[in-house]
Amino acid sequence: MPSVSMTVNGKAVTGEVEGRTLLVEFLRQNLNLTGTHVGCDTSQCGACVVHVNGKSVKSCTTLALQAEGAEVSTIEGMATNGDLHPIQAAFKEHHGLQCGFCTPGMVMSAADLLQQNQDPSETEVREWLEGNICRCTGYQNIVKAIQAASQEMKG
Repeated sequence: MPSVSMTVNGKAVTGEVEGRTLLVEFLRQNLNLTGTHVGCDTSQCGACVVHVNGKSVKSCTTLALQAEGAEVSTIEGMATNGDLHPIQAAFKEHHGLQCGFCTPGMVMSAADLLQQNQDPSETEVREWLEGNICRCTGYQNIVKAIQAASQEMKG
């Protein structure tokens, strides 16, 4: 079996995987990082979004071997010393979650958006999140949370 090495949330990791092992499976099963959710297995829902080399990717359609040597960030790596990341705090404060299943993917997608656009409009946030499905919130509070986080992160 081939082995794969990458840095996940700042920690070097290595593991044996089959060639068909998905990144989401490697994270959940090999590393026990279960915050990255499997919602659809078809790249439709966005619950599995993580960052690979700073860009959001759907880990349910990315092979673990494709992340060889990469910097991978998951929802578990967002908080620092027990303090929520501003995006996580905004989701909490602005009720941007209900059941929470989509939240890790939403937060990771939002983090990528705010890296690229520090002050997105409501339309830009909604367009960015088109690949993320939430069945509970109606998105209004998610958009409010992301815009609030953008203001907090700008200073």
